[in-house]
Amino acid sequence: MHTPSHPERDKAMSLPLEQIDPSKGYLFEHDYVGWYFERLRRDDPVHLAHSKRYGAYWSVTKYKDILAVDTDHATYSSDAHLGGISLAERPAPEVFPSFITMDPPRHDEQRKTVSPIVAPANLALLEGTIRERAARILDGLPVGETFDWVPRVSIELTTQMLATLFDFPFEQRRLLTWWSDMATGDPDGNGPVTSWEQRLAELGKCQDFFTRLWNERVNAPPRNDLISMLAHAPATRHMGPEEYLGNIILLIVGGNDTTRNSISGGLLALNQFPDEYDKLRAKPSLVETMVPEIIRWQTPLAHMRRTALHDATLGGKHIRKGDKVVMWYLSGNRDAEAIDEADRFIIDRARPRQHMAFGFGIHRCVGNRLAELQLKILWEEILGRFPHIEVVGEPKRTRSNFVHGFTSLPVRIPARH
Repeated sequence: MHTPSHPERDKAMSLPLEQIDPSKGYLFEHDYVGWYFERLRRDDPVHLAHSKRYGAYWSVTKYKDILAVDTDHATYSSDAHLGGISLAERPAPEVFPSFITMDPPRHDEQRKTVSPIVAPANLALLEGTIRERAARILDGLPVGETFDWVPRVSIELTTQMLATLFDFPFEQRRLLTWWSDMATGDPDGNGPVTSWEQRLAELGKCQDFFTRLWNERVNAPPRNDLISMLAHAPATRHMGPEEYLGNIILLIVGGNDTTRNSISGGLLALNQFPDEYDKLRAKPSLVETMVPEIIRWQTPLAHMRRTALHDATLGGKHIRKGDKVVMWYLSGNRDAEAIDEADRFIIDRARPRQHMAFGFGIHRCVGNRLAELQLKILWEEILGRFPHIEVVGEPKRTRSNFVHGFTSLPVRIPARH
């Protein structure tokens, strides 16, 4: 936790408003961005920011204003051809539409196709698999020595789960992690992408791999995996290759980044708030309310972007047709007007699901219950094995204004005496 006298905090509080651009990658990498959001929520909640990388965009930082944008798809579009859902606009050959970058009615038809895999009945079937895999991963961890939580636990559990949902070749599952990092990255320091050409080439390999799987599944009887669902559903079976890749990328990223970074962020939060960790050990059933609080606290996708379809008014500001509008979910989840003691991690909140990490309206995260189930099971299994897992060094965070996550988290499980 940073002290209030930090020079970057002083800068955030004193910089002229017109110079504030919260999209800079280093602000996320060093965990400074919260101070800029704090200033903007107070002084200019709907703020016209000017970025060297992205041009002008409206930066929306308060819960109520974000909610207004997210639930008004008739005014604020996520259409890929208008710029899509992230600040980083892809060059023309890289526009891969998916149902999250579509407006109704096509969005509704395609979303319905994949939603059965995360319906309650199917989640109940998956629960045993998730628990068995979480147990195996945890039983393989070293006790009494330092190791990196991110690859050993966060990435491994989520990638195994993704491989199951796709019925993807299990021994090649780390390709899914790589493609997720490629899909959410850009050459300006967001993730491992070195150039737009490299990103396009790697996503081309993803497309080739998943096209082979499609061809196998489309000619076989329907099965209960995501590719088979897409291949056999009327709304998606005639998709073009770009649209198919767009939906695959969406499902990879949605199934990977949310859970992966919440697994790391939850452990870090418990170490930063040791009284909450004590509370959890004393009453393990608090896992139920802790899970949504972890997701709020971490907010694994920091923003979603929209494009104004017509002139509108938001927070007293005039938004023009064609303007970029960025909803900072990470800031909305720290808005004290909407969430009591928003700057504290509290595992037994009265209303823990009152957060915006999953979005609102028609684009609310389709896999939110699966993400919660994985976190719940993992923490139940952790508490049954390890009274304490210590964070023993500074986390390394992603240099990204989109994926709010970690590349490394050094931890140690104390040996029992």
